[in-house]
Amino acid sequence: MSGYPALPEGIAYGGDYNPEQWPEEVWREDVRLMREAGVNLVSLGVFNWSMLEPAEGVYDFDRLDRIVELLHSWGIMINLATPTSSPPTWFRTAHPGARLVDREGHVIAGGTRHSFCPSSPEYATASQRLAERLAERYAGHPAIAMWHVHNEYGWANARCYCETSAEAFRDWLRERHGDVAALNAAWGTTFWGLTYGSFEEVEPPRLALPGQLTALQLDYARFSVEAHIANFRRERDTIRRFGDQPVTTNFMIANCVAMDYWRWADEVDVVSNDHYLEAVRAENHIELAMAADLTRSVAGGRPWMLMEHSTGAVNWQPRNLAKRPGEMRRNSLAHVARGSDSVLFFQWRASRHGAEKFHSAMLPHAGTDSDLWRDVVALGAGLRGLAGLRGSRVEAEVALVWDWESFWALELEWRPSVDLRFRERMEAYYEALWREHVTVDFARPGDDLSAYRMVVVPSSYLLTEAAGKNLRRYVEAGGHLVVSYFSGIVDENDAVHPGAPPGALRDVLGLTVEEFHPLPENGTVPVGDDGLTGRIWSERVRLAGARAVHAFTGGPDAGHPAVTRHELGAGTAWYVATALDPSPDRAPGVPEGFRDLDRAPGAGVPEGRRDPGDPGDPGDPGDLGGPAGDTGTGAERDLRALLRAVLDLAGVSRPRGLPDTLELVRRGRHLFLINHGEEPVTVPEVSGTGMLDGAAYTGSATVPAGGVTVVEPAGDA
Repeated sequence: MSGYPALPEGIAYGGDYNPEQWPEEVWREDVRLMREAGVNLVSLGVFNWSMLEPAEGVYDFDRLDRIVELLHSWGIMINLATPTSSPPTWFRTAHPGARLVDREGHVIAGGTRHSFCPSSPEYATASQRLAERLAERYAGHPAIAMWHVHNEYGWANARCYCETSAEAFRDWLRERHGDVAALNAAWGTTFWGLTYGSFEEVEPPRLALPGQLTALQLDYARFSVEAHIANFRRERDTIRRFGDQPVTTNFMIANCVAMDYWRWADEVDVVSNDHYLEAVRAENHIELAMAADLTRSVAGGRPWMLMEHSTGAVNWQPRNLAKRPGEMRRNSLAHVARGSDSVLFFQWRASRHGAEKFHSAMLPHAGTDSDLWRDVVALGAGLRGLAGLRGSRVEAEVALVWDWESFWALELEWRPSVDLRFRERMEAYYEALWREHVTVDFARPGDDLSAYRMVVVPSSYLLTEAAGKNLRRYVEAGGHLVVSYFSGIVDENDAVHPGAPPGALRDVLGLTVEEFHPLPENGTVPVGDDGLTGRIWSERVRLAGARAVHAFTGGPDAGHPAVTRHELGAGTAWYVATALDPSPDRAPGVPEGFRDLDRAPGAGVPEGRRDPGDPGDPGDPGDLGGPAGDTGTGAERDLRALLRAVLDLAGVSRPRGLPDTLELVRRGRHLFLINHGEEPVTVPEVSGTGMLDGAAYTGSATVPAGGVTVVEPAGDA
């Protein structure tokens, strides 16, 4: 397997093409306009199962043959789909046992996609049979660059609760746990006397009274992911019997919580992702950057494909705001900056019927005499200038730990606070680093982290003992670790680690937590003496080798550590016991409160709360010192300032003095400068050639408001 599509040009440009929605006379206009726009790849056949197989076992490929040949004659490559995310109505009628059942036991009606059980043997047979017919017919065609299996696994049928799924779950449990005694031990079923006598007694976690076994719910989430992966493998392996083109499926990394994409990553030949901007969200370009960085990380650092995004408004958000002038271009190029080798949209031509008729497209209802169409053509022309980027990588010195299983576990019922949300902390830490112009990777807690100068753990409620030891080894070897509250609490079965929290992280952090003190709704707690406040959380920290950096100065834990530092081996481990947030309105620089910590260990912490065994180390060279001449105030002592200090300690390279409206990313040799602000920004120390406009830059580059500049440095720079 090459693992990468063989496209005729550098960056793939195009999107989903659904010619079955249009009379054939429209097709020729479509391909002519595709060439005008610079389209070189379309995803074809994503939803045409009912046309290819109008009755069970009866196939008709005539229309698909014609459109494949038409696209090929115009030099447009095809990402050919298996349309198995949307079974025909005849399938639903013929196989009622394959219908999706929700947690309340309701059989989900048809008239939409994904309304099937992922464990259905009838679905498995029908989908594999169709994949075989498609691969047998088209795998040898020169227009087929790659294969697109299914569409958005887990979009609406992530979990089914029918009897077929229940039996498949029991089989999965037998394989995972071996015998029912091991299952009872793992799930802690002696709680409330819920012990199982056999696997046959296990039910899926259907709608129940409060307090349902959390380990049952976690295992069902894992089982459901494996059910979808099994369907993908079946189609993928069938296709591979006939051709060697790469096979993928489009992930939904930004908003599909139910799929564990670390598990999916090794199943696809190239990682692809769908991303739709949250239109009403302030500074939504930061969330876009996070999704792109996470996608690249799931791909193992290799280039990936943006399989879908929107030219303008989508159809399914509460308020479907159109993109502002220049926003579509900035969105597209931000994905490329962070590793995508494609800019693909849903969809080519706006639909007249169905649920997505108000979803924007490359060719809008307004046609070619529209600003949107002109922007689409201009973007295609610009992407041709970026052909040399194809295959290059993005390197990062900082990693954020992201684990979908911890995401699931944290947000089950009866946690200490409803405000404990996985993405809330992930996004807070990511945003602070983004504003510091730091490009990050994401990693699993058990990964080899030795390549990173700094690792951040914003939300790892579920953390295995092995992962905790891995993080300790990372610090001992010279790494710098930052951990947020309520991490390391439970193991893979949602059982609290023996002893005091933070369980799997006690040793590396050098502390214990005596008691959690979640705050009331909208409650805050003061930290330090300079007006800093924390939200959501407070806790009673006891030092056990770490030293206090700052203390709570009010609330239930007044006088106890709020931020700690632990010297361990050649590295440091930091702990933040409340929700310090980024403060974008504050000036950059390391504040006074973070500069002199080694000269005043335990600053802001009453003597009786300090670790008596830690006299401090006045000789440590500037562990939190900012750049020479840098100034700051105690009021800056927030999450961003803390991370800035640890970045400096870790020696993480990054530009200084730029406004945080400017997005700066290096991909290979090339520098992307994306200005999300309303004023031009001049970036110093930039020399080379603009890849989008051919401009020459010597010593600096000025990026206009809302503009994008991509610079190829001269020579070997």
